[in-house]
Amino acid sequence: MVQEKYQEEKACDKRHPYRIIIILIDITRLHDKQVKLLQTYFLNKQVMLSLHAAVVKADDMCTPLDLVCANANELPTDEEYNNKVKRQWSQKALHGRHPYDLSQQYVDIEELNKWLTNVDLFAETVGFLTAIQDQVILTRNYKKYILKQPDTDEICRRCGKESETIQHITAACEQLAATEDVKRQGGLAKIIHQKLAEAAELIDDKSPYCKYTSANVLENENFKLYWNHSILTDKTIPFNRPDITFMNKKTKNTFLIDIARIRLSGLICSLKSFL
Repeated sequence: MVQEKYQEEKACDKRHPYRIIIILIDITRLHDKQVKLLQTYFLNKQVMLSLHAAVVKADDMCTPLDLVCANANELPTDEEYNNKVKRQWSQKALHGRHPYDLSQQYVDIEELNKWLTNVDLFAETVGFLTAIQDQVILTRNYKKYILKQPDTDEICRRCGKESETIQHITAACEQLAATEDVKRQGGLAKIIHQKLAEAAELIDDKSPYCKYTSANVLENENFKLYWNHSILTDKTIPFNRPDITFMNKKTKNTFLIDIARIRLSGLICSLKSFL
């Protein structure tokens, strides 16, 4: 596989006048399709032209086209080839964990992969995120079981309890949960809060999300938006402080939004616990 980069002018975004677009190209697949195209050309022309007929007759494994046996080599369709690649990907012990997680119930693959096409990210950022998905980051678990480095301790360097994997670092480490995870979840909640406030016309200033400050209460004639606000209930419940509370005054609907860190491998159990 190779990466082909080119720049596309983007006049609507002054901060990023050029957007880097990454296209993954399977060289083997391109080669096979080009060979098949040339084989088809010579086989069709041999009926009308003696020169092409002579070339077909003489090419018995003399060139990559191998025109004598061309009809016996059927090229799989794009759909068949893509399905084959997906099967090979999912069968890999390490890299196959991500496609396995995507196959779980409640996972919306289209929504989950929108960031690949709808978000303006630098090529290096896309590459880093892809490496995390394929779990080729240099964790202790990767060093011990994939790189086979001797005398490598797989236990997490922060908590010292579980194996240091990508899933553990991003969603399970006790030491990171109180700091980095809270910061990450708060940043995501701020983005959602800002988008809701803009959609409901509760704010006019559309500042970048990294500079946005969430107000405790925003309100107009139609909507009311709370940030980190406790909910009064008839029964005492331990968790009554959602990250965002969004109220539609006209329809009298209220949406409670809480940001949580969930492992894809335990998505169903996590959803059941929330419900």
